[in-house]
Amino acid sequence: MGQQEKVATSLAGAVSDEISASLAPVDAELERRYPGDPGTRQPVHTVYVPGDVFAADTVRSWGDQALDALDRHAPDAASFAAVLGLADALAVPVYERVRAKLEREPVEDLRVDFEDGYGNRPDDEEDAAAARAARLIADAYRTGTAAPCMGIRMKCMEAPVRDRGIRTLDIFLTGLLEAGGLPGGLVLTLPKVTYPEQVTAMVRLLTAFEEARGLQPGRIGFEIQIETSQSILAADGTATVARMIQAAEGRATGLHYGTFDYSACLGVSAAHQASDHPAADHAKAVMQVAAAGTGVRVSDGSTNVLPVGPTPKVHDAWRLHYGLTRRALARAYYQGWDMHPGHIPTRYAAVFAFYREGFEQAAARLTRYANRTGGDVMDEPATAKALSGYLLRGLDCGALDIAEVARATGLTRADLEAFARPRRADLTASA
Repeated sequence: MGQQEKVATSLAGAVSDEISASLAPVDAELERRYPGDPGTRQPVHTVYVPGDVFAADTVRSWGDQALDALDRHAPDAASFAAVLGLADALAVPVYERVRAKLEREPVEDLRVDFEDGYGNRPDDEEDAAAARAARLIADAYRTGTAAPCMGIRMKCMEAPVRDRGIRTLDIFLTGLLEAGGLPGGLVLTLPKVTYPEQVTAMVRLLTAFEEARGLQPGRIGFEIQIETSQSILAADGTATVARMIQAAEGRATGLHYGTFDYSACLGVSAAHQASDHPAADHAKAVMQVAAAGTGVRVSDGSTNVLPVGPTPKVHDAWRLHYGLTRRALARAYYQGWDMHPGHIPTRYAAVFAFYREGFEQAAARLTRYANRTGGDVMDEPATAKALSGYLLRGLDCGALDIAEVARATGLTRADLEAFARPRRADLTASA
């Protein structure tokens, strides 16, 4: 080996030490505010079922109704592909995976609704419905029939319904604990959040519950539903949603866009209230930037055009829903709402097509990066993070399976997770 070349420097080591010491608070702030994605599975959709409609067989019933819709309106891969415009190579794989998903896991995230979908009821009626929801969800997790994520949407923190919302949440959480404990897939939604102080109030409420029941501090998280213009832009011109995430003190798990309340708040006429309206795009873009790096996921909203009636009308609704879902996925909104069992076939068709049609290219690029071999695209750690995250989401929902990913990349799931959640230094090393 040749003699190592000497390098000259001009700065004393104390300079670097002094700069590091001065930036220590910033380093700590970055770690606290921007911990990155939590690495848990994100459901591809959220299904809302009114509290008085939710039953022990709701998940299975939605799957059966979705399968029945396929049988009646698209009984084979060719007819389904023709409706949605799927490429020939995707028709059979997507259709077969959609049917298998509906049979195995038709709903990924189910929320029992005590807000708009439930309305105002006598207190004893809502008390009973909240207790019943806790019992049924606990039973579902115990028997293995639960969706991966389940919980409730309570009433909001506005004065007219605040006490009712707090009581419903208390009854529900208490019922879960009395039935054996809080499930790992527990999800809670706080709707119509307008001020960060309402998020702070939710944090206080959950802290008080944890203290009362001897739970680990911070055990219970919640989603923030963005349904008002003030939640995007405050009176002082600041981005309210960013302040809401910080007000949650690490408990916020998601930001969910409320298509119709938000559109109505801006004066959008009913005929034009949709998740692809420019007002919706603006709101979700602000949500996305505010949430980036914080570990808080963003969810798109829903369509209220239901796939019901004669076959041509169902096909029109399917095409609309499929297109909106594909549009959202391209914009990195990997979750949305579904309002009817007939929406589930096109939800999964859009998701599966999205991951399957990009699978080979993503696998090839990630393989080249992992093996440090050349190609026609120069990828960096941040791109490898995006590629592996894409494959992991495809695996989680059932669009891909681990065997085909391993064959295409030579990587294990652990390898993918390491690329998807690199240390901050890894991302900045090549910048």
